[in-house]
Amino acid sequence: MARFTFRLPDIGEGIAEAEIVAWHVAVGDRVEEDQNLADMMTDKATVEMESPVSGTIIEVAGQVGEMVPIGAALVVIETEAVEEAGSGEVAEQIEAENPGVEEVAPSPAPVKADPESAPPVAAPHPGGEREAHPIPVAREHKALASPAVRARARELGVDLAQVRAAEGDRIRHADLDAYLRYGSAQGYTPDAPRAWEDESVRVIGMRRRIAENMAAAKRNIPHFTYVDEIDVTALEAMRADLNAHRGERPKLTLLPFLIVAMCRTLPDFPMLNARYDDEAGVVTRSGRVHCGMATQTPAGLTVPVIRDAQDRNVWQLATEITRLAEAARAGTIRSDEMGSGTITVTSLGPLGGIATTPVINRPEVAIVGPNKIVERPVFRGDEIVRAKLMNLSISCDHRVVDGWDAASFVQALRTYLETPVLLFAS
Repeated sequence: MARFTFRLPDIGEGIAEAEIVAWHVAVGDRVEEDQNLADMMTDKATVEMESPVSGTIIEVAGQVGEMVPIGAALVVIETEAVEEAGSGEVAEQIEAENPGVEEVAPSPAPVKADPESAPPVAAPHPGGEREAHPIPVAREHKALASPAVRARARELGVDLAQVRAAEGDRIRHADLDAYLRYGSAQGYTPDAPRAWEDESVRVIGMRRRIAENMAAAKRNIPHFTYVDEIDVTALEAMRADLNAHRGERPKLTLLPFLIVAMCRTLPDFPMLNARYDDEAGVVTRSGRVHCGMATQTPAGLTVPVIRDAQDRNVWQLATEITRLAEAARAGTIRSDEMGSGTITVTSLGPLGGIATTPVINRPEVAIVGPNKIVERPVFRGDEIVRAKLMNLSISCDHRVVDGWDAASFVQALRTYLETPVLLFAS
């Protein structure tokens, strides 16, 4: 027998340590070569650690949420022979009589008894033997009522067995109403919401990264938010027409149109398409639009980046938005598709909301948030017409962006979004 120590490899340039976000093995488990041992998270991505050898786990580095330095032992595996460690690997001999792990058979899952199929119970028999008798099952009288009455009673927490029918045996809504009016004398009280168990959840992995980044952004950046209303009636009509004739191309949402409008507007507002190194006191205004796209995933909020958005049309942007969002939710997003953005868009989609105050994705200096589209009556001259309206929010770093600049930028976006044909003009 031999012991092989698997050390955490260098899983990213400049990374000194990684966080354990999930264990897929435990001490005593048998593992095969290339089997996933653990998921480790760096500042940029989550990486699966695969076993280079087959054997039995005898040590693990720590618990979920703990940090492991690069080069430190992650797991120790007991192998059947030194050769299993592979050529070039360092394996240490251990005593052959290393105590094994006692296997405990899992307890069978409890089975809920079915009164209709209750098993017979052995009863004493005069002859010394035991005779089987079925367990007697008490049956309650079932009140007669329509499905609608039953559903209403269930919502109110009323036991129909306590309700008296005014006519015949069938309980009607009127009988239920009478019980609700006078049932307090019989001890009836509506069901109150029930409390649930407290739960302690460790803040680890992606959620820890989000917490740290949001705290740093709010702590270091003096935010201000500007919100304005935009009439997107013409834009929504154009979007519907394009989707109706899109063929094999992806379905268009509002975001590709908004990003095109931003890319056409930002050259006149370079202070918004920038990154601020507050330690060096330098603002870098980018000549390209690397647009971050806030994306909700099962692990939390991530921000994949659409590179060179200024060179893409609405169809190309729609394709890239779909690809990045699916990769982020599946956990297959590459590290080079994250970070180094110049401005971010965040949208709650159909949830929308009336207005938002988004938090800036540091070290960027601005973030744009479209809100829910609502249909309302508006005045057009002397006429009242139906219009589709949307509030557009923008949060900016007040150290480098003035309120006038933010408001002027949104007004320029308004021109493109309210006259969407301009988005396709050269």
